[in-house]
Amino acid sequence: MSSNKISVVFPGQGSQYPQMLAQYIDNLSLVKNTFDESSDLLGIDLIKLLKEGSKEDLAKTEITQPLMLTADIALWNQISQFINAPTCLAGHSLGEYAALVASETISFKDALALVIERSKLMQSAVPEGEGGIAAIIGLEEDEINKICLEVNQDKECLVNVANLNSPNQIVLSGNKQGIEKAIDKCKLLGAKRAIPLPMSVPAHSMLMKDVADKFVSTIESIEFTTPKIPIIHNVDSSFENDIAKIKTKLVKQIYSSVRWVDTIKTITNLKVTTIIECGPSKVLCGLIKRISPNIVTIDLDTYDNYLELSNE
Repeated sequence: MSSNKISVVFPGQGSQYPQMLAQYIDNLSLVKNTFDESSDLLGIDLIKLLKEGSKEDLAKTEITQPLMLTADIALWNQISQFINAPTCLAGHSLGEYAALVASETISFKDALALVIERSKLMQSAVPEGEGGIAAIIGLEEDEINKICLEVNQDKECLVNVANLNSPNQIVLSGNKQGIEKAIDKCKLLGAKRAIPLPMSVPAHSMLMKDVADKFVSTIESIEFTTPKIPIIHNVDSSFENDIAKIKTKLVKQIYSSVRWVDTIKTITNLKVTTIIECGPSKVLCGLIKRISPNIVTIDLDTYDNYLELSNE
């Protein structure tokens, strides 16, 4: 398949599910080898976990983050054999680490080390049940930011925009009290839906600021090189070649909003015509269609989709 005007994006936490990529693992040695490599480094049999584990087993942050990175890179290793040098790469939250590996900015082994430490720090930052995440449908960013400011006037509350996923889907993150108040206010303002999500860690909220500060020493210990394929970063939807600034963006990403709408608009402005979602599920394809309806999206959730792509 021609790489002209193609972008590749990588999903993050939330796209995992039991039995995902099982057919790939059974049929493609390169995919299986990537999972085996990761399993050896983690000391966990990821293939057994995927095939036999429950939804709850896969949802633990310390498992989900390395698991999703492995899944994304397993598929990238496979498709990069016939898709060379896409116009650019991007990843949603955790998926940004897969983009870094795909661009050869960091090695897969180092990415796993970073993601493992990141997930442990995030999991331990907020006691179970004290954090919260909610999806808001039908309100604009400015309206939701005003609500967050109002809620945060209460010193017991903390809430902020975590993900700008599509023009009408925004995710909030913060402590339980802040999320509950924000949901009530969003409903009063006319949100079509305002619902809490089953996530154990309030990612991309200011509750993660201490995590980010602790993560600095870990990221500074990893060798980075200039990306061979341009990467659009979550925090500002822009490209970066300066290694020190890339590291700073990854640290800031932990407590900052994922600007996915702006990321896809940046890709669209580059005249990209096709975006491939390189990972399980097809969450990003759905979001992309709401942001840039004219872009062709291809998901690799099923083995049949991969076969179709590889034969083009």
